[in-house]
Amino acid sequence: MTTLLKFIHLAAIAVWSGGLIVLPFLFRQRVGLVAGPELFRLHRFVRFIYVGMASPAAFIAIASGTALIFLQTTFLEWFSLKMVLVALMVMLHVVAALTLAHLFEPGRSFGRGAYLALTTAYLVLITAIIWVVLAKPVIDSDQFAAALFTPGGLGQFVREILGETRIPMP
Repeated sequence: MTTLLKFIHLAAIAVWSGGLIVLPFLFRQRVGLVAGPELFRLHRFVRFIYVGMASPAAFIAIASGTALIFLQTTFLEWFSLKMVLVALMVMLHVVAALTLAHLFEPGRSFGRGAYLALTTAYLVLITAIIWVVLAKPVIDSDQFAAALFTPGGLGQFVREILGETRIPMP
């Protein structure tokens, strides 16, 4: 069961990552196109990649990854770092959605700087996730957040940052 779930998880990650990597290139194809059959064809294709492939793959990757967390009980510091990186990947997935939502309006384009920035962000993030998963670096949380991982530690951490402000209760 775990092996099948890992296979599904890896396959979904591959499709999700591939979709995110190709999207900036497809966004860049918008430059110079005016309303007409070519623009509509590109819009349909980009929407298919995002809505029909990358988004379902993201959902399957996250769902199967969540199931694997409970099957394998992986609760180490490197795994927490991986979860932060995956959250950033989800945020960049939303950036692609916002770009897609506005890119095909009249007079819009996707500049070279945006293309390079988004492509670089995807590549760096995906590479970082792969490295963390394969290397499983030893991270000693006692060095930077010893109290954070004790019972009640998160509440204490928040109180130190925010002070003693409390939400009034009715």
